[in-house]
Amino acid sequence: MIFVFLILVIGLGYLFSYLLDSYFILIFAVLLSITMSFSSYWYSDKIVLKMNKAQRVEEEDSELYRLVENLCITSGLPQPDIYLIDAQQPNAFATGRNPENSAVAVTRGILDILDKDELEGVLAHELAHVQHRDILISTIAATIAGAITLLATMARWSAIFGLGGRDGDNNLFATLAMAILAPIAAMMIQMAVSRSREYAADKGGANLSKKPQALASALQKLEEFSKRRPMQQANANTAHMFIVNPLTAEGFSSLFRTHPSTEERIKRLRNMRV
Repeated sequence: MIFVFLILVIGLGYLFSYLLDSYFILIFAVLLSITMSFSSYWYSDKIVLKMNKAQRVEEEDSELYRLVENLCITSGLPQPDIYLIDAQQPNAFATGRNPENSAVAVTRGILDILDKDELEGVLAHELAHVQHRDILISTIAATIAGAITLLATMARWSAIFGLGGRDGDNNLFATLAMAILAPIAAMMIQMAVSRSREYAADKGGANLSKKPQALASALQKLEEFSKRRPMQQANANTAHMFIVNPLTAEGFSSLFRTHPSTEERIKRLRNMRV
């Protein structure tokens, strides 16, 4: 995945450099892709937890700890670190580059409104993300989108101010068109990846907990609450990691949604038999 990221960003940098007749963007693309890919691999989990002001849970006798421990025993996963976010909106996410270096974070609000079975379903969903290595996939997809957007912005301003160019107006038009369309395409791919992984985690979590109805009930409660009270400390760049969107309703098109329709997710879970 990281190798694909390197090739994609460097290739786009080469194309912009060719159109603008300037190798500065290519050099920048190489440095950017190397820096962002390896930093996202090693440090993204720590950054996300810090951004959400998550505090590690040490109480091994707490119900939250025991539920995660039992699910890990059932699934054969290593025990992840458990974090608590001081937020009233009920929500949760998993992070970490692999099962051996993973963490599950829940908000204080989710402990207040979900019963034990519903909470177990949510935790199983997050552990399914860990098991499928979705966190790494989603992180790199987000990094790709961010890097492409940055490169496109550089190319757009370079074209506007006439910094290079091989064929005059034709190349200027091509560069501006690509600089506008490339970030949109990258964002659509990122959102599609995020939505597909949520469906897979719902199915995996339901199979792990053996309680698809409880997970469906939890999603219903979380969706209703998130619409009424967006999470203040949530960031748009990490919203795709949460089990439901922690921010206000997204745009008009389903192509740009970080999450699949909660109604559709619930419908699929209601029809599951485990």
